[in-house]
Order: sequence, then structure tokens, then C-alpha cells
Amino acid sequence: MKAIRIYETGGPEVMRLEEIETPQPRQGEVLIKVAAAGVNYADLAQRQGTYLTRTRTPTTLGFEVAGTIVALGEGVNNLTPGTRVAAFATGGYAEYATARAETAFPIPETLDFVRAAALPVQGVTAYQLLHDSARLQAGESVLVHAAAGGVGSFAVQLARLLGAGQVIGTASSEAKLEYIRRLGADWAINYSQEDWTEQVKQATSGRGTDVLLEMVGGTIAEQSLRCLAPFGRMVVYGAASGQIVQFSGIQLMYKNQAIIGYWLSAWLSRPQQVAFAMQELTRYLAAGQLTIFVGQTFPLVEAANAHRAIAERRTTGKVVLTVEPL
Repeated sequence: MKAIRIYETGGPEVMRLEEIETPQPRQGEVLIKVAAAGVNYADLAQRQGTYLTRTRTPTTLGFEVAGTIVALGEGVNNLTPGTRVAAFATGGYAEYATARAETAFPIPETLDFVRAAALPVQGVTAYQLLHDSARLQAGESVLVHAAAGGVGSFAVQLARLLGAGQVIGTASSEAKLEYIRRLGADWAINYSQEDWTEQVKQATSGRGTDVLLEMVGGTIAEQSLRCLAPFGRMVVYGAASGQIVQFSGIQLMYKNQAIIGYWLSAWLSRPQQVAFAMQELTRYLAAGQLTIFVGQTFPLVEAANAHRAIAERRTTGKVVLTVEPL
């Protein structure tokens, strides 16, 4: 089969399309014929060697896929060959990939593979950030950084579905701000402007936001604490800028605030809760309450260009690789 491999960490140029052996599902796994693979910041970090866990090379990139089950490993009895699924995969940038059966989720015939590839990583992340980590309460305000991105596009919509009283989205260009407004945000703020924190205060009548989803890092993360309301919760789930920020406990005490970390890979050790998130996402989709926005697709052979587009912030919504017979 064809797959995107890396033999060293570095820039997009380290990605190679190669012919390798088709993997075989081990006990508790399924083999999926991949139709589409999601592209995420985590993929870029793994390629660069900056992911939370060490990148062991050679490896095939890709954490999520959508496609059709073609084989079952020993002990799998809840899925059958021919089932259309979205899954957390190992080596998703390929014509075939394996996944643990408990993290492969059947999808309806009405959901195409390209959109389905957005659900496992970015859909589940957005849902869990709000529901499990921030524990959003009805009527609370939510600020979503990078709201035009894959996770952000879900989070703006889900915040409203989960009962938020006010949703604020941030982005770095007017085109992306307009996109955020179309998603349903009450306020769209350019976080590259020096007074963006004051704009958040204005939007919340001086109080600040109850929940803040942060994945930029660096100065933006530091500034974010200034616009967090008393008893507010900031959930940190990335550092797209590559800049690490540190907070001190004393900063949080006066206003009884909390900073919470989120890492999806660790949540996969609790598959029942991940499955619940997928069920809720599917339910919202079936009811027409949630829209999956795929901003760009690239063929598998152009995976490096997909990475460049994300790194250069030229994308909105989800970025997906389409996998056709090569």
C-alpha cells in the first residue's frame, strides 16, 4: 500500500510517499481501507518532533481516518467488515490503517467520508473541552481562540448547543472573523490587535469570559488570563505558536480561577467517554444542529502541502487528505 512516511523529524519536506506492507490488525483491532484522513496540529507537531510524546521514526503520520472496515483482529465481535467508520487510527496517512475497535465508530450513510474524517480528533476535542474539561454551565460565556480552525469551528457551534449564553471567537484576519460570525459567534475579535483583551471585556460588560479555550500559547495565553472572569476556567489544549507560557498559582487565587490541561491521547484510555462524545456529535449532525466545515482537501500525495497550509494559517475549518487508489 501507499503511505506517507517520515524517517526524521523536520519540515514538510521530510514526508515521503512510499510503498509499504499493508498492516494486519492485532487483537482488538480493525483494519480500515482509508477514504479520508484528517490533518491536525498534532500531526505537524509529531512531524517536527515537538509533540507531547517522542516521535519514533520511521513512522506513518495520521491520527484519524474515515473509511470501511475490511478485516478484524482476534476478539473483535462488535464490528463487521463493510462497516463505514470514523476512527482514531495508527498511521492514517495511508491507503490502509489499523485502529482499536473501541475507538472505531460506525457512521451513517448520509455522512460522507471527507466530513466524517473531522469527527474523531477535532470534533471530540471540541466537545470534551467544553463538556468534560470546562464543565460549561447554562448561560455562561465562552471564548474560543483560533475559532476559524478545525476545533474552533466545532467549539463555536457546540458552545451554543451546550447552553452557552454568549460565544466569542477570535482569529487573525477579517476573512476568518466573518467566517466565525457565520458559525454563530456573538462577537468576533482579532487577537492580533493590541486591545483584544479590552474588546473581550467590552463584550462581557467588563466581567470577562467564564470559559476560555486556549491553543495559541505564548503572549496570547498570558493575555488570556486578563480577560477570564472570576471563577473562570481556561482550558489549554495546544501551543500553535510554539511558545510555552507559565502561570503561577498566585495569579489564579484572587479570582478563584482555574487553568485546566487537555490532551486527547490520554482521554483515549477512557473509550466510553470518547464514545459518548462521538454519539453526541452524531446526534447533533442527524438533527441538523451541527455542521462540519471542511475548508480544504488535498490528495494523499500532497500531504506536505496540507501541512504547509496549516502552518502558514491559510486554512479555515477542517483540512482533509483524500485517499484514492494510487
